[in-house]
Amino acid sequence: MMLKTAHPRRRAAVAILAAIAPIAAILTVVAVPTANASAVPGPPAGWTTVFSDDFSGAAGTGVSTANWLYDTGTSYPGGAGNWGTGEVESETTSTANVYQDGNGHLVIKPIRDAAGNWTSGRIETQNTGFAAPPGGQMEMTASIEQPNPGNGLGYWPAFWAMGSAARGVGATNWPSIGEFDIMEDVNALSQVSHTFHCGVDPGGPCNETNGISSNLLACGGCQTGYHTYSIIVDRTNTSAEQLRFYTDGNLQWTVNENQVPVATWQAAVDHGFFMILNVAIGGAYPNRICNCTTPTTATGSGAGMSVGYVAVYETGSGVTTPPTTNPPSTTPPTTTPPGGTQCTTTATSNISADCFSSSQGSAPVSAAGDTNPTGVDANQVAQLSSGSWLEYPGVNFGTGSSQFDARAASGAAGGVSGLVNVVLDNPSNTPIGTFAIGNTGGWTSWRTIPANITTTTGTHNVYLEFQSGAGGNPPYVSLHYFSFPAH
Repeated sequence: MMLKTAHPRRRAAVAILAAIAPIAAILTVVAVPTANASAVPGPPAGWTTVFSDDFSGAAGTGVSTANWLYDTGTSYPGGAGNWGTGEVESETTSTANVYQDGNGHLVIKPIRDAAGNWTSGRIETQNTGFAAPPGGQMEMTASIEQPNPGNGLGYWPAFWAMGSAARGVGATNWPSIGEFDIMEDVNALSQVSHTFHCGVDPGGPCNETNGISSNLLACGGCQTGYHTYSIIVDRTNTSAEQLRFYTDGNLQWTVNENQVPVATWQAAVDHGFFMILNVAIGGAYPNRICNCTTPTTATGSGAGMSVGYVAVYETGSGVTTPPTTNPPSTTPPTTTPPGGTQCTTTATSNISADCFSSSQGSAPVSAAGDTNPTGVDANQVAQLSSGSWLEYPGVNFGTGSSQFDARAASGAAGGVSGLVNVVLDNPSNTPIGTFAIGNTGGWTSWRTIPANITTTTGTHNVYLEFQSGAGGNPPYVSLHYFSFPAH
């Protein structure tokens, strides 16, 4: 029976096609070689590495919680049970299920106990802001060896990404916020499928819950060696955007913007995403493919998915240049900014949002009803809309930071997400980092949202530039304070 929940993370069922149409074109991924190396490949000319992890930790250790968060149990808080897909495992933080092997690999291993209960692992990037900027591209890629159990009925390894607005609302706004399934296999078939999810469930322009999918394709050797799986989100022409899915650098599946309504595409694609790695057990997808109920008593326990690296690359500029009629100042102000003596220019300290020196479309508003000022300046900049920017002069990064933390809130309806670009010295410069935010539960429901940035040292003017993800009316984000923790 097909699942019809508000949040299956991917196709509750995928039809078996009698014949797979040949791929019309074979292209090479821009940023990633086809080798099975564990070392993260550097970006090509014109691209920037915005996130990577080579899992080089000591044997038996968990993942870095600066980069990753663990999903636990059988659902998101408030989300659909069994992750919305019918899978049977319970996710844990145990290093029996999720660990680094000491040789540059992450292992996610499903285990069945004596009573027949399954545990496994599922991790997500802390950063929810991986996005293709307007006029540019974004690539997510990973080097993975699929699980290779003796009997794999019910195994469901996956490398995928979900729209940032899923975070904090239990993904109850799926599939409208978008999902990219970059690598999935079921039942240890040594195959791979690539899928785009959007719109409404069931049905809709993306044929949910199946999604717009390549269906399962042959993937020779994918259980016995490392292979690269990638997606490029191409927004170089914002009127004709495209998703391209690759295995080992070979194009296998393409989805074009004109296959769905423009508003559906924009809501599903034109914003930040977070990356997910997991191995599920059982559920609608493996059940449908085998026409059976999985797992069975014969399903092998303890076959892990091994990940050599993950990386995100971007090219192009996502910053909307502020109008030339009112450019922000590039010199420190001579007067005391609105935050008065509580303002700081030390990057590692909490910098109150109202300490800006110049702005467009925003003004400091007293945080009446702010339920969690945590001892810092209780002012905020309220309900920033798309096109707003704030300037913070002379921020001292000292010996360096590669992290940005923002205390933010949003009461925007419908899980609307926005992007905040962090830019140095000139608003037309390429962002050093981006974070995305969806509805946090209200305008006084504050959350600390992390993002990776390009490692930065010295003293710089910092611009926070606000950009709508899918709308921006009503205003979508309030900012309380931010910092750049030392690395």
